[in-house]
Amino acid sequence: MSKPAFFLQECGTCGRNLRIRVEYLGKRVVCQHCKSHFRAADGGGRGDSPVKVESVILKRADQLLAAADEMRQRPR
Repeated sequence: MSKPAFFLQECGTCGRNLRIRVEYLGKRVVCQHCKSHFRAADGGGRGDSPVKVESVILKRADQLLAAADEMRQRPR
């Protein structure tokens, strides 16, 4: 079973850094500390059109998943 890949995102309400699974990129999530709702995004595409943001998010998700696969394949 593969380990999930995560990225860090700061909650816009309480400012805490949250570990968010890559598969949640672009989806609405809830901060477990302050219960604020926000969209999971890995830093790229702020202020861009929704179509461009989605493209950036998907590209970043692909990069993170590829990095996770690479890490799993390395000998221990």
